[in-house]
Amino acid sequence: MDPSGTVQETLAVEEKCVSAVDAVLVQELVQGSRVVALVEAKTGFGFFMYSTKRMPVQGSDLTLEKVIPVKEDFTVEVINDPAKAHLIGSDVPVKVCGSGQVLTLELPFGSKSGNFLTALRRAISLYTSKPPAGVLQPFAWLQKYTQKLATTDLTEFDPLSSPSQQTSQVAENMGMEGFEDNFADKLSVQSSSTSWEDTSSQQDPWTEVDSEADGGSSEPVVRGGSVSTMGPMLANRPSVREPIVRMYMLKEEAKYTHLKTFRIFAGTWNVNGQPATESLKAWLASDSTPPDLYAVGFQELDLSKEAFLFNDSAREEEWVKAVTHGLHPGASYRRVRLIRLVGMMLLVFVRSEHNKFLSQIEAQTVGTGIMGKMGNKGGVAVRFDFHNTSFCIVNSHLAAHTELYERRNQDYSDICARMQFNLTQPPLTIHKHNVVLWVGDLNYRLSDIENNEVKMLIDKKMFSDLLTHDQLTRQMAEGNVFHDFSEANVNFIPTYKYDPGTDDWDTSEKCRVPAWCDRVLWKGDSVSAVEYRSHRSLKLSDHKPVSCLFDIGVKVIDEDNYKRVFEEVIRKLDRLENEFLPSVSLSCVELKFEHIKFLEPQKRTIIITNTGQVPCQFEFICKLDEKEYCKPWLSVEPYLGFIMPGDSYPIEFEVYVDKNTAGRLNSGEDRLEDILVLHLDGGKDYFVTVQGDYIPSCFGSSVEALCNMRGPIREVPVARLVDLEAGSPSKTSPEDSFDPLPIPKEIWLLVDHLYKHALRQEDLFQQPGLHSEIEEIRDCLDTGIPDTIPGRPHSVAECLLMFLESLPEPVIPHQYYQSCLDSCSNFELCKQLMSQVPEHHKNVFKYLTAFLRELLSYTDDNKLDPKTLAMIFGVLLLRPKRDENRRHNNQQTTRRRATFVYQFLVNPYDG
Repeated sequence: MDPSGTVQETLAVEEKCVSAVDAVLVQELVQGSRVVALVEAKTGFGFFMYSTKRMPVQGSDLTLEKVIPVKEDFTVEVINDPAKAHLIGSDVPVKVCGSGQVLTLELPFGSKSGNFLTALRRAISLYTSKPPAGVLQPFAWLQKYTQKLATTDLTEFDPLSSPSQQTSQVAENMGMEGFEDNFADKLSVQSSSTSWEDTSSQQDPWTEVDSEADGGSSEPVVRGGSVSTMGPMLANRPSVREPIVRMYMLKEEAKYTHLKTFRIFAGTWNVNGQPATESLKAWLASDSTPPDLYAVGFQELDLSKEAFLFNDSAREEEWVKAVTHGLHPGASYRRVRLIRLVGMMLLVFVRSEHNKFLSQIEAQTVGTGIMGKMGNKGGVAVRFDFHNTSFCIVNSHLAAHTELYERRNQDYSDICARMQFNLTQPPLTIHKHNVVLWVGDLNYRLSDIENNEVKMLIDKKMFSDLLTHDQLTRQMAEGNVFHDFSEANVNFIPTYKYDPGTDDWDTSEKCRVPAWCDRVLWKGDSVSAVEYRSHRSLKLSDHKPVSCLFDIGVKVIDEDNYKRVFEEVIRKLDRLENEFLPSVSLSCVELKFEHIKFLEPQKRTIIITNTGQVPCQFEFICKLDEKEYCKPWLSVEPYLGFIMPGDSYPIEFEVYVDKNTAGRLNSGEDRLEDILVLHLDGGKDYFVTVQGDYIPSCFGSSVEALCNMRGPIREVPVARLVDLEAGSPSKTSPEDSFDPLPIPKEIWLLVDHLYKHALRQEDLFQQPGLHSEIEEIRDCLDTGIPDTIPGRPHSVAECLLMFLESLPEPVIPHQYYQSCLDSCSNFELCKQLMSQVPEHHKNVFKYLTAFLRELLSYTDDNKLDPKTLAMIFGVLLLRPKRDENRRHNNQQTTRRRATFVYQFLVNPYDG
């Protein structure tokens, strides 16, 4: 992700971020993630360095750390290390000097770093060739930034902190407003007779506790550990040749590498939100030989609402310390990377002597919770190259409950589809690595067998008989999940569920059936499982930790042979490039997509073949005056690639209409039509035409347009639909003789179904539904007015959230957004604002908040609370414009949006 836009948010209007790149600051033995930027003002340039706690960064995450004027004493130098120069693709070491400061940085290998260095050198050249004339203090503009270096962030309110005593008393004593689902009466919500205490003062309903504007719940926490310091051979001359050289070298890999075996420890433990009160040596250091590398995964590290809603965790530090102290005492280790998303955390450690052979380290996350965002379920991953072998380590927590194995399969597929590593172009996916280790609480249970029989088979250690009932074993055998993965023989008793602090099976009211929820799987060549076991002596959780020791053959480079092969490749490329031009053929240049539906992707494939005599690079490039190479509903994988002579490669085109693109398609502002330009480096351009037929959906339609539709959207002619979205209904349409509906019938159908069938449903709006059911519900809403909505409650609930998120104009229109944030702590002001909102939007808000208050009257059954619902609905009902979303996507703003909605959940409101 390019951090330039994020840096720009921190600058004054008159200054511009010319270029920015992620970096690692190396100062003696201390290393950490940074963002460095070149900033331009009217009178000169400045070099800015920011510290950051997480990747990808947001503006509120950046803390300005260094400001250096780019003038006569400013220099930038790429450091060459001949001893390590044979490694292509490693980080680029750079020394930056100026104003008496010296910084050693490592920039990621690739064109972004090359462009950044070019921009720095250009700035230096401009200053030395044309120093500012007639300006007494050309760098005075930097003073406002240097003053910020010691500035402390201002404290903001915290809606997740404990409510004040007054608000707690209100929540305890309040009587919930009645919810009337009579749609024919046009939202005549009648309140039950209740006594309320006044919460409309200027006081915020949540007390202030934190002062950092961290990112929202979808943002992972990444902590950098040791990062490679190896210099790339081609660092000083980045060009199109680099990936081609790598491809040639990869084909000749057997000539300069040999396999060497390393021992890897992969472990997983669901700690059930418990503090780290036990030593972990019985888990991490139970073997006589210290491993070369550790991959340690946790789930349910923190079960607090702060962790669930904001990814803040007080447990992270104590568990990191516990792991560090629990590593094998027979070796010295350095932390490679830490990544956490809510309660999922992955730590990677390597023996100190191996650290210099790691490169291309990157961490990513995928949340598969509600609407594919919430990180209570999903996966975190770290990838790296160790010597010449690529590794990807995944830690996941999949959906719970015995009957939801299909949901677990879906979680796995989502993680594989959405997890991408962007250090390379095109990006790497999980499966594009030599070795993949997958650990986690996969949550697959035992089916079709009674609890007593399970425990009898466990007592007899008849694990093979019991595994015939294991859902993961069955699903892998059927090819539904973890295709091409392997697992060692399971010769230990199930790791779930125990009474915490004991070795006793669950004695709670639910009396869970024992299961092997916690697993370690692998994929790749030259991988051998040495020992697969559980560690029963650790008792603090309702799960037991699991580990698997691996012996893995890693491709180690022979430096002399590498240099010899490298020189041969360079000579061959020189000769070919002088004699031949690149040439390709495409299997098709026109793609037609039919019957495209909302959130239902379609794919087509074109085969590109290198028909020339030289390797070639292809890339889809932007057309004139356009910022992207294709429209937002279209994606191409890969959009950039390299093909050897005679080889063919599939290019996949995917059309996917989501909340960001449906509105313009429904309104006629956009069509499924695009022309892509495929450019050959050193050759000609090719043109690929993409067309499609979009079936309009109520998802992505405006509140006003839907209120003017009596029938389903599929029955509305396209021309009339365009008129309705434009706010000018056709005067000749029979439907225009009817008064508009008070709220869209689709919202009423979804809410009415939940009101009748899901008031007591536990985890409503927190547990995701099934894709297949969501598609069925969508078609049901788009094609008719059914007697009942299909699908389970969680699918219907997620559909409601998706519907609200896809509205082009949110329930509270954009023009009121800032005013709502400013008045969120005063209920009377909030009510005044809502009285100004257009009628249909106000009706929807009134209807939804009445339903949510009714839900809260069943909190003993559904376990919901006002804060959680306010957080979930706050970001949907109150949204900034899309082009301003990045600026407002921080924790403080998210909490203000929640505070506004919270006021209407704990106070009576009848509009």
